Amino acid sequence: MQLPSTTSNPTTMKLNRISRRAKIGTCLALGTLGLAVTVQSVTASSHREAPFITEHPKVDATDFYLFNSYETGRENFVTAVANYIPLQEAYGGPNYYTMDPDARYEIKFDQNGDAVEDVTFRFQFKNTLRDIALQVGNPGNTKTVSVPLRNIGPISAGNDSAVNDIETYRVDCVFTNQGHESIVPIRNAANNEKTFKKPIDNIGTKSIPDYHAYAAAHIYDIKLPDGSIGRLFVGQRDDPFVVNLGEAFDLVNLNPLGPVNGKSDVIADANVTSLILELPKSFIALPNQPIVGGWTTASLRQVERLLAQPTYANPTAGQGAFRQVSRLGSPLVNELVIGLKDKDRFNGSRPSDDAQFADYITNPTLPELLEVLFGVTAPNQFPRTDLVSVFATGVPGINMNGSFGEMLRLNTTTPAVPAAQQSNLGVLGGDLAGFPNGRRLGDDVVDMSLRVVMGVLLDLSVAPSGQLAYTDGAFVDATMFDSVFPYVLDPHPGAQ
Repeated sequence: MQLPSTTSNPTTMKLNRISRRAKIGTCLALGTLGLAVTVQSVTASSHREAPFITEHPKVDATDFYLFNSYETGRENFVTAVANYIPLQEAYGGPNYYTMDPDARYEIKFDQNGDAVEDVTFRFQFKNTLRDIALQVGNPGNTKTVSVPLRNIGPISAGNDSAVNDIETYRVDCVFTNQGHESIVPIRNAANNEKTFKKPIDNIGTKSIPDYHAYAAAHIYDIKLPDGSIGRLFVGQRDDPFVVNLGEAFDLVNLNPLGPVNGKSDVIADANVTSLILELPKSFIALPNQPIVGGWTTASLRQVERLLAQPTYANPTAGQGAFRQVSRLGSPLVNELVIGLKDKDRFNGSRPSDDAQFADYITNPTLPELLEVLFGVTAPNQFPRTDLVSVFATGVPGINMNGSFGEMLRLNTTTPAVPAAQQSNLGVLGGDLAGFPNGRRLGDDVVDMSLRVVMGVLLDLSVAPSGQLAYTDGAFVDATMFDSVFPYVLDPHPGAQ
């Protein structure tokens, strides 16, 4: 299936975006909409967000997005984007960034408002070695020798014979009812196959002259368990998050009351790996409950055994049950909300267990930090019930679904707003289709977070600095992305 045409050339869009981000980037990265902060060893929006996950970057979720599709003609669909493997250098050869075949990646949906997953899309990957070899030596005395590279020639949408190892994946739809799982494989609607190909990373323009067309050939129409059709893409993308890492975590060495475009984006040239689904609203939302909760997780085997003689197919041996090691719903939660001692626990927990983390919401430290560093006045209302609704229950009249737990909550009945008409301040900007009603790529979650945590939703009597126009210095909006599936832009090439 080819990528739908856009009003702009994708290459031109990418160059424009890089230029804009180079001019306007600093991201304070100071918390999800009104949450607390920890200034220990963390980086961007869930990029290396907990001590243990830094040891396992292949299962580190960087961002999660969930929104009503705004591509023309797709108004009855919901799009979910789960990004993994943070801070990918485009030139990260020779092995680049494959997913972990021993891991389990999942996108989870709570349909009935109990903070427990009801429908899960489970991704599992496989690497198959072609073992391309060359005859090396003088005539009559040659040896067959395996090549050391992942490709030995140009790659195109119709020809990947030069790729030395092929990355494929399967997706299962898992229905959970009172702890019992029912598993249905997702199939390619074109040929009924259960195995999908993942495009190799963007090695460079000599290896892959037209990466846009090559990646587009890996967009699939998929057959869902109820017979409806969705869309699927898994592959490397340009990291959509904007952040100035160094200054943000140098004791907030920024100007939160300064210009919205005051700094450069340090990770403007970084890539991520995206798992992207587009699902019919009729499949993902119940008829009597239009609000869907969503988050992504990754899990590893309980035991990993190192082998004396590792091979390509078996570098290690995994044993035991899968244990969750990464979790992401709303942006910046684990880095900037959860205390250092609880970060790994949060990554292994479920939304239904989040009452244990309630103190981080009701008594946030971010306002106190800003008061000390910048001379503003922190709100003095405790507990912060305004933050509880934004963070843990949903906002009344917009996306409250009756449960307590951290996740993105999306009201599927909220009409999608075309890219050109979206407010990057989401609900705060009068655009009810944006964050915290789900999250779109162009939603400036950091600016919204700063303003809410400082009390924009509270009365001036308890939040005297709450109406200031706080900003992280990094501008982002929907024009920086595609307005058609898979929305996230092509990855940066390793070489031009």
